[in-house]
Amino acid sequence: MTLSIRNQLPGTVVSVTTGEAMATVKARLAGGQEITAAITVDAVKDLGLAEGTAVRAVVKSTEVALATGPVAGLSIRNQLPGTVTEVVAGNAMATVKVSVPGGELTAAVTKDAVSELGLADGSAVVALIKSTEVALATV
Repeated sequence: MTLSIRNQLPGTVVSVTTGEAMATVKARLAGGQEITAAITVDAVKDLGLAEGTAVRAVVKSTEVALATGPVAGLSIRNQLPGTVTEVVAGNAMATVKVSVPGGELTAAVTKDAVSELGLADGSAVVALIKSTEVALATV
C-alpha cells in the first residue's frame, strides 16, 4: 500500500499498555528515540502488537508542530529533536523538512510561523507530535 502520508518512521515496539478501550504503544525508532502512539485496544489486537514487533510510525505533516527547543509543561509526549533541511514557503503555508535520527519528518506550518521562528536550512528544532496523532503500521 502506498500512502500520501510522508512521515513514516521505522521502529520496534518496546511496550504496550492497554486500558479498557485505548492503549499506548511505545516504539523505539531507528534513530534510538522513542515515540508513543495512542491507539485502540482493537488495533493492538488486530495488528498483533507486542514487544519486539516491527512497526512504522505514521503521522500526517499537518499534525507535526515545530519548536525551536524542548518544551516543558506540555502534555505532548513526542518531542523529537532534529535539524531543518528544507523550507518551501507558499503564500500562506509552508512545508518544513526536518532530519531526525533515523529518518525525516515533514511539517506543514504557516508561512508566518516559519518567519517568526526563523526557520531555515540548518535550524535546530524539536518536532512535537501528540500521541493520538501517531498511527502504527506493521512491517
